[in-house]
Amino acid sequence: MYKVYGDYRSGNCYKVKLMLHLLGRDYEWVPVDILRGESREDAFLKKNPNGKIPVLELEDGTCLWESNAILNYLAEGSELLPTDPRLRTQVLQWQFFEQYSHEPFIAVARFIKVYLGLPDDRLDEYAAKQLDGYRALDVMEQQLQRTPFLVGDRYSIADIALYAYTHVAEEGGFWLARYPAICAWLQRVASHPRHVGMYE
Repeated sequence: MYKVYGDYRSGNCYKVKLMLHLLGRDYEWVPVDILRGESREDAFLKKNPNGKIPVLELEDGTCLWESNAILNYLAEGSELLPTDPRLRTQVLQWQFFEQYSHEPFIAVARFIKVYLGLPDDRLDEYAAKQLDGYRALDVMEQQLQRTPFLVGDRYSIADIALYAYTHVAEEGGFWLARYPAICAWLQRVASHPRHVGMYE
């Protein structure tokens, strides 16, 4: 059985949880409290020397880290990862977009508000994250006006990667009602029969 080391409130950890549910795979969830420094303890650093969650531990004890890399590993051979090279590259394109143009703003704004309680000394940073977060949402909205999912008409790990933090973006102060295509896409993703919510 797989073991997932993570925080249930983390979008990056939720990606792995959602993926395993979509595939119908059994796993054990091992909670890691990042605010208490548990991801920096020696035992955890042996699993991921970078000291970050999530970590997926395989049956043989091998540990995989970086959420989007884990998604690609789990998706191999499934309908959630296209075999066509062009489409597969577009999946990677959106995963890189998520990590470099989306997560650093939407996820960090949410972290400052939800995890830290919006402290005074981070208000300026929080406001700056809003600006770039909306730019990322603008890019997604343009694509989702053209196609039902981020890579054409099929649900893929590109959608899982972006859904994780987008569906809780309002917890970070982002107003999603201004993005009808994103809102419709969120409903499509959540309608999958094996979908599981972040807080379930």
